[in-house]
Amino acid sequence: MNEALDPLAIARRPTQKRAQERFDRILEEAERVLIERGLSGFSIPVIAERLGFTRGSVYAYFPTPYAVLNELVQRHLRELEKVFFSDAEELRKLGWRDGIARVVDHAVAYHNAHPAARLLLLGGAVTDDSYRAQELTNKRLGKLGRMAWPTARLAPDAPPDIGTLSADIGTACFRRSFFEHGEITTEYRDAAIAAMTGFLEHYARERGDTAPAQPSTATRRRS
Repeated sequence: MNEALDPLAIARRPTQKRAQERFDRILEEAERVLIERGLSGFSIPVIAERLGFTRGSVYAYFPTPYAVLNELVQRHLRELEKVFFSDAEELRKLGWRDGIARVVDHAVAYHNAHPAARLLLLGGAVTDDSYRAQELTNKRLGKLGRMAWPTARLAPDAPPDIGTLSADIGTACFRRSFFEHGEITTEYRDAAIAAMTGFLEHYARERGDTAPAQPSTATRRRS
């Protein structure tokens, strides 16, 4: 993801253990600042002051605030990957419709448990670099979402990138719920599943999946 961004928006990851510990402390404090103050109150001087570090010692790893934010995005995406991969065997047994419901449920639970992830992954872009970062994030989420269907037949690596588009659709539902309610509600969880499934039905039929559309087992369990 980072190769498409300005170098000033990319963290300089240390290799030595002591430096890595400082790097991690900066990120932990940055996340607390983000949760407490939001993006408008987020800055490297604030982080440095709260940690008792010099500003230069923070800039040594993070040239700009966007480098801090992008690194936090990467960390949350890696945690989401762990969640999906931990359920990979079960996901492979599901049809794509039930797979989407399962993936959405994982994403809802993660976002609702991590307020910084909601801000970072669902917030709108404010600069050219943050726009590129957001689009690359959606593409990565689309690749993760491909675990919801057992083969690449439904969502092959070819234009249009329906995996990323379906992630965009689900994320739009999450974003609206976050804006209106500060979390992802059951109603918007159901809307995300319905919207993603409806979008993918066309491609399922086009690629020979003629099984009638049924409410997912996850949806039926909630009804």
